[in-house]
Amino acid sequence: MAQPHSEDEGPIAEAERRAAQIRSDEHPLGRRGTTWNRHAPFYVGLTASVGVAVTYGAVQLLGAMSSVLTLIGLAMFLALGLEPAVSWLVIHKFPRWAAVLTVVLIAFGVLAAFLAAAIPPLVEQGTQLVQQAPHYLQSAQDHSSLVGRINERFGVQQRVGDFVNKEGQTAFSDLLRAGTAVFGAITDVGIVVVLTIYFLIDMPRIRAAVYRLVPHSRRPRAVLIGDEVFAKVGAYVGGNLTTSIIAGLATFIWCVAFDVPYAVLLGVFVAIFDLIPYGSTIAGVVVAAVALTVSVPIAVATLAFYACFRWFEDYVLTPKVIGRVVKVPAGVTVVAVLIGGALLGIVGVLVAIPVAAAIQVLAQELLFPALDEA
Repeated sequence: MAQPHSEDEGPIAEAERRAAQIRSDEHPLGRRGTTWNRHAPFYVGLTASVGVAVTYGAVQLLGAMSSVLTLIGLAMFLALGLEPAVSWLVIHKFPRWAAVLTVVLIAFGVLAAFLAAAIPPLVEQGTQLVQQAPHYLQSAQDHSSLVGRINERFGVQQRVGDFVNKEGQTAFSDLLRAGTAVFGAITDVGIVVVLTIYFLIDMPRIRAAVYRLVPHSRRPRAVLIGDEVFAKVGAYVGGNLTTSIIAGLATFIWCVAFDVPYAVLLGVFVAIFDLIPYGSTIAGVVVAAVALTVSVPIAVATLAFYACFRWFEDYVLTPKVIGRVVKVPAGVTVVAVLIGGALLGIVGVLVAIPVAAAIQVLAQELLFPALDEA
């Protein structure tokens, strides 16, 4: 290359003569030279600088992609939750694509049936709520009633009025932001659904790719531990959905039995909130507040009902449905939920318990034995 070569190239000419001598048929590009002295100050400084730069760049990149990574993580979480059903169909001679299609269609079918059954009463009861709003407002102005005394003590009506009677421009901007948030939420839900389907289809390849990252000598044990972690996540998702449906049905039955209005609406509300750990407690306070429109004793009884249901869910439902597989102590559950909520909000609260279960398995199988042998 760059012929002709001459002595005018100076030191390069000597290097070219030496290159011609070390070249051979066995090593056309020459033998590999001696490695760098890794203890040399320049090498150590360069390596440290590159490590700091790469770490800083990775942290900045993860921060910029946090919203996208959250959606990806949530989709993988849901895919692991649906994977046991898909695997069961595959074991029973379904092709992978047919198993995924069946599970997705069943999930959408259940959701469509639920909406078809729930939307008409939800609309009816929502209309009733709007129609009864003047009556509730009148009760709030009646200082002899309980609602009126609460309004007088805390100024609820004044605060609501101040919020509603904000300046037009501010209200419009708030409405615009709310519309943008709703559109963004719908878009995020669509992305999560699509990613969940793709993850379900490619789950065997994803699993194999993860285990390929483990050295060959440690791969069999990594398969056992990894599958145990994945099984805990799947069990938690399925069990959490089951307990939430039970909480919603219990709320509906209670409201119907004691003539608390908006039974369907409140049942759906409690079921959604119960998907979050300890969410049924918050939802129960809302149901008790609605029960105040019936009577004070019914409201107090509703609070007592949710206190009992909270105990029943924590010590009967959760151990039976989730605890046998996840096996996370109650104290660890509370701490995990608090940390997850502080880091990732609602998504963090949702995934806190299975993540804690995974960390517990890894600690028991990897960390504690290594510490015992140290």
